[in-house]
Amino acid sequence: MNNNDKSNEAYMTIGDVAKKLDLIDNKSGRLKTHTIRYWETQFKQIKPTIKAGQRRYYSTKTFEIIKNIKFLLKEKGLTISGVRKILQNTNTSSIDDYANIGINRPNLITTKNIKKKVQNISNIIKELKKLK
Repeated sequence: MNNNDKSNEAYMTIGDVAKKLDLIDNKSGRLKTHTIRYWETQFKQIKPTIKAGQRRYYSTKTFEIIKNIKFLLKEKGLTISGVRKILQNTNTSSIDDYANIGINRPNLITTKNIKKKVQNISNIIKELKKLK
């Protein structure tokens, strides 16, 4: 493989990124590149290289960040604000780490919070039993 092949693989267009992430409108079949452009405005970690004709090119590292953002928003159901906090408070871009929120990031789910939630559920159950 020569250097030109390597550099072509290192950068992707916005359309390539949308295809790889399956960001496709089910009705029209069109790529949802607008979603990626919107995420650029919301997440400072997405930094495409903009070349002639205002075309965006994304590095492999940036693609991984976008992939993680999509996973957290679409699969985990986090809000943009929640994803922003995770990206600001982490030194890794491994999707495995993001997938295990609460296991690898105990500050998000504390023992105290869990005990409080269990107590609340217990209280609700007691109240429901009284209604019988």
